[in-house]
Amino acid sequence: MLEFIQILKQRYQSILAYFSYQLPQSIEYQLRIEQLIYAEAFMRKGHILETQQDFPLQIAVIGPTQVGKSSVVNMLLASKAAGVSPLAGYTVHPHGFCHDRSIAECNGLQNYFGRFQQLAKDQLSRQRYDCYSLSEQTNQSPLLPASVIWDTPDFDSIDAADYKEGVIRTIALADIVILVVSKEKYADQSVWDMMSIIESLNQPTLICLNKLTEGSEDFIVPSLQDKWRQVRSDAFPDVATLYYDKQRGGPEWPTSQQGIFVSLQKRVLRQQHGANLQQLLSSYWPLWLEPVYVEREAVESWHNLVEQSIERALEDYQRDYLNHPHHNQTFQQALVELLNLLEIPGIAKVLGKTRRAMTWPIRKVLGVGKRISRESPIDEVTILNQIAEHVLIELSDQLLDRTGHDVIATEWWKDVGAVLRKQKNKLLRQFEHHSLEYQENFHQDVEATARSLYLKLQDQPVLLNTLRAARTSTDAAALALVITTGGIGLHDLVITPAMLSVTSLLTESAVGGYLNRAEVELKQHQLHTVKTVLFEQQLKLALCKIIHQLPENKNFNISPQQLQNAEQSLKEKKHGLRLL
Repeated sequence: MLEFIQILKQRYQSILAYFSYQLPQSIEYQLRIEQLIYAEAFMRKGHILETQQDFPLQIAVIGPTQVGKSSVVNMLLASKAAGVSPLAGYTVHPHGFCHDRSIAECNGLQNYFGRFQQLAKDQLSRQRYDCYSLSEQTNQSPLLPASVIWDTPDFDSIDAADYKEGVIRTIALADIVILVVSKEKYADQSVWDMMSIIESLNQPTLICLNKLTEGSEDFIVPSLQDKWRQVRSDAFPDVATLYYDKQRGGPEWPTSQQGIFVSLQKRVLRQQHGANLQQLLSSYWPLWLEPVYVEREAVESWHNLVEQSIERALEDYQRDYLNHPHHNQTFQQALVELLNLLEIPGIAKVLGKTRRAMTWPIRKVLGVGKRISRESPIDEVTILNQIAEHVLIELSDQLLDRTGHDVIATEWWKDVGAVLRKQKNKLLRQFEHHSLEYQENFHQDVEATARSLYLKLQDQPVLLNTLRAARTSTDAAALALVITTGGIGLHDLVITPAMLSVTSLLTESAVGGYLNRAEVELKQHQLHTVKTVLFEQQLKLALCKIIHQLPENKNFNISPQQLQNAEQSLKEKKHGLRLL
C-alpha cells in the first residue's frame, strides 16, 4: 500500500506542474498531495512502532505564523533551545528536542523522514528545506514527561508551500499535538483545514491560546468550540490560556494545567495505530482516486469507441466488397484456379500465363495489356484503405465531441486527439502494407478452395470430362484475342463462354450444393481473416495503443492491476511498508 500511495503522490505532483497555481483544481490537487504525505508518513510511523517498542513519546507544537510556537516550546522545556524571532517565517525546519530521552533512542527517525536529512541545528540552511534537527536537553522540565517535543514551521504563510512537507511529517509522527493560536489567528481557515485533515490520526490535542489579554478568552474559547465542531466530530480538547510574562519575556504556563501532559500521555493509544491508519485511508480514498477513476473511464470509453468503429468498418467491408455483386472477385478467382486444375486444352496455358501476371485480386494484367475494362470492379485493397481512413476520420470527430462535452476529462481527450492526428498518416501506411500482405497470403486459401472443388469433381468422372470438353476452342481463341489486344481481368473472364459453361455445369450438377457451400465458406473465411488480421490485430490494436503515447506527466497512468491490488490491500487492511 505504501508503494501505491507514493506512486499516487508522485503522479499528483507531476500533473500539478501543468496547472496554473490559482486554478481551483490546482489548489485541490495540492491539498490531496498533503493528505497523501500524511498517509505515507503515518504508515512509516506504524513501522517504527512495530520495530521499536520503547520509541519515545512524540509531541508536535504546530500553528500558523507569528503565534509564538517557538516561545511555547521554550516555555515547556524551561530553556531557550528553540530560536525565536519577531519576524514571520523564522522557523523553516522541524526541530526536535529530546527531553529526558537520548538521541540514540530515536534511531528510527531517519527512516521515518525518508529523503529528509538529519543535521545539527547550526548546520540547517534556509536554502534547503529537506532536513531536520534533533538535539538533547540537559535540563528537566516540570511540565513535560520524557519525550521528544518538536518545534515546527508555520503552515499558512506564502513561503509555507516550500517547507510544509516537513510540518506534515512531524505532525504525522506526533503522539500528542499542541495547537498554538493567538487571538488574531485562531479563526484562520488554514488552522481549521489543518485540524480537519489530521482528525483521522486520533491524536490527543491541546489548544494553547497565546498572546492573550485579560478577559479575551471569555469570547475566544466559545468561538474555538464552534470552529472545532464545524470541522471535527471528536470531543473539544482542553485549552491552555497563555498570558505574556514581562519578566520572562514570554508566555506563562497556567497553574491549572500543570498536569495536563500526564493526562494527555495516558490517552495515547499506540496499539490503535493500525485502526487509525485504516480510518485515514478509508476517509480519503474516494477523493484521492477520483481522477484515477475518471482516467480509467476515459480509457475504457476510448476502447469502446475504437471497438464500435471497427464493427462499423467490418459492416462497410461486407456491404462494399464481400456482398457487392460486382466488386467481390474471390470465388471467381477460385473458379479460374479450378480451370487451371482441369487443364482444359488451349485455355490452361493462357490462364497459367494470366495467373502468373496477376496479383490477385487486382484486375490489371501486368505486362500483358494496357487497357482495363470500364466495368472493372474496385480493388479490395482500395476499399479496405478507404474504410480505414473513414475509421480515423470518424474517431477524430468523436474525440472532438468528447472534448466539448466531457468537462472532467477534457484535457485527456484533447491529448488523444492530438496524438491521433499526428499518427494518422503512419497508421494508414501501416494498414495499407498489411492489406497487401494479407491479400498475397489469402491467395493460398483461394487455391485451397479450388483444390477442394477439383477433388470433389474427381468423384464425378462424367462431369469432370464434360467440363474439360466444354467449348474449349472458342474460349481459347477469345482469351488469346483479349490478352493480345487489350487487358484482361477476372470480371472479363467470368463472362467468357468457358466460365459460363463451367459455372452452369457445376451449379446444375450433383456438386451444385457443394459449390454453393464452398462459396459461402470462402466468403466467411475471408471476412474472418480481414477482421482478425487487419482490423483487430492491426488497426484496432494500433488505435488502442495511442493512449500509451499520451504525455506521461499529464496523466496518472495507473494500470487496472495496480488499482485492483491497492483496493484489495485497503479492503484486507494490509498496509505493509514497501518503500520506493
